[in-house]
Amino acid sequence: MAVSLQTTIRNRINCTGVGLHSGSKVRLTLKPAEADTGIVFRRSDVDPDIGTILARYDHVGDTMLGTTISNEHGISVSTVEHIMAAFAGCRIDNVVVEIDGPEVPVMDGSAAPFVFLVDCAGVSTVGQPRKIIRILETVAVAEGDKRAEFVPDRHFTAELAIDFDCPVIDKQRYVVDLSHDAFRQDICRARTFGYLRDGEQLRALGLAQGASLDNSIVIDGNEVLNEDGLRYSDEFVRHKVLDAVGDLYLAGAPIQGRFVGVKSGHGMNNKLLRALFSQPEAWAYIDDPDQVYRRGISADQADRLAIA
Repeated sequence: MAVSLQTTIRNRINCTGVGLHSGSKVRLTLKPAEADTGIVFRRSDVDPDIGTILARYDHVGDTMLGTTISNEHGISVSTVEHIMAAFAGCRIDNVVVEIDGPEVPVMDGSAAPFVFLVDCAGVSTVGQPRKIIRILETVAVAEGDKRAEFVPDRHFTAELAIDFDCPVIDKQRYVVDLSHDAFRQDICRARTFGYLRDGEQLRALGLAQGASLDNSIVIDGNEVLNEDGLRYSDEFVRHKVLDAVGDLYLAGAPIQGRFVGVKSGHGMNNKLLRALFSQPEAWAYIDDPDQVYRRGISADQADRLAIA
């Protein structure tokens, strides 16, 4: 197997939009970055010395209705999951996300506008091997009837089941192999969703200030209020897969393994990453089946990497 090289975007590109929860107008700029930079958010509206946040699982500070990352200075960026999903789906390893506010713009409520931005900017390699996190052993977390786990697999696949007390959503299950172009074709256009009845309460809490029919699927009783309806008959579970792809890209590298979620959301996704990295025997960095980057791996694990 040929070694895959790290990537970045070829050209700088920007967009504007509103924050889903803040309702504030935001300007976001994507900038090329060197190898091993990772995904970095940079707040342009604060002192440059304190405005940089590495997009990583252990920098997640809040997971209520979205994923928020923060740094040691208390500077944060919220609702990062959709743009992170786009980077994962477009196989972008290194990029600087410059943003002039505390929340990523919601755009149309999916990852598709961010995929479009990456496509317009172009993609280039940066000369260093792309490290991949290979799952070696099953790792699971649970909370009540919610569960999330990683299982060894030759590809990055996602299996997600949801169950909502709402006839429009009800029970949905989706399984997808994300190792090729399935994210673009089947996942990236799925939008976030919410209930009309919850809007007033969320706004009273300072949330959903920017939510509208232009950026969310809105459900009222047994009805979807969006004039054009759903983009997919099972758009709700597909969006949950989209969220999981974005949350799991906070691992800092692509994952080779199977993600299984049952009623899982941002909080469970982050707990799963923390559980994975607390168990060094459960994973390894690779760039091809024969080479291992993480030191200390056992001979047995090395054999499994070579023959799996």
